[in-house]
Amino acid sequence: MRYRTFGKTGLTVSEIGYGGWGIGKSWWGETDDNLSRRALHRALDLGVTFFDTAYVYGDGHSERLIGSVLKERRAQAGVATKIPPKNWGWPASPATPLKDAFPADWIRACTERSLKNLGREPIDLQQFHVWTDAWLADDSWKEAIRELKQAGKIRFFGVSINDHQPESALQLVASGLCDSVQVIYNIFDQTPAHQLFPLCQQHNVGVIVRVPLDEGGLTGTLTPTTTFEEGDFRKGYFAGGRLQEACERVERLRFLIRGETRTLARAALKFCLAHPAVSTVIPGMRRPQHVEDNVAASNGDPLPPEDLQRLKAHAWPRNFYN
Repeated sequence: MRYRTFGKTGLTVSEIGYGGWGIGKSWWGETDDNLSRRALHRALDLGVTFFDTAYVYGDGHSERLIGSVLKERRAQAGVATKIPPKNWGWPASPATPLKDAFPADWIRACTERSLKNLGREPIDLQQFHVWTDAWLADDSWKEAIRELKQAGKIRFFGVSINDHQPESALQLVASGLCDSVQVIYNIFDQTPAHQLFPLCQQHNVGVIVRVPLDEGGLTGTLTPTTTFEEGDFRKGYFAGGRLQEACERVERLRFLIRGETRTLARAALKFCLAHPAVSTVIPGMRRPQHVEDNVAASNGDPLPPEDLQRLKAHAWPRNFYN
């Protein structure tokens, strides 16, 4: 495992972090807690030091699982979680007043709830689960975050940017008020590299890359006939002709596979790690094998410049979450 500095926080984080959505018993179909715990333990064994979760991942279930394993192992690892918008509005709309989404009392109450679920204090990184720069001028959230930091409840603050809308947090990054941003970035959605990443580098803001494997599409394991069980949100994500087109586009990426050690999934993770603005990449890992496969991408063997240049032509702007 290789490690990077997490923006201006000074924290050192593993290049491959742990995405905790899939172990939350929500949106991904049947989930086995014993298997999830084994995956978490394996991640620690292999040097993962950054774990990202959120309250909405199973109403705190993911937080509780991660917290219990870290406590059991007495692991020195960073934990990030997220506050859901009070109005449950995804994505954040510029027309929504901040008081409807992140009023100060909600920020404090949700932080206390996550502290209890995680069983640790402070939270290393507290994030808003959605964001719009329309909220930047409202001082109430800034004061709430300042109070939580001063009280030792949280160490750092960031936001999870709306799906496929990296431009919605440019003003926040430039303001210096956030320590990190979490954003969708992968071979298909390369838009954060245009404006967001250079701005993060300029202001030394940490970058957490989510959905690096396009919800499984970039693993190379899906086929046009793949079916998803009830309760797995990908049943809608890849509905209609989406799965067929995704598979066709993935086939054009087979040039990235070389030998037994360069799988498509590992190449996709290496693509994300190739950008110097990126601090850590957080694929979802529900099984120990997922952990082993993904951690292997952090081996100090980057994609060659010619592959990175060739991948620019494979950008595919779209939003399957709509």
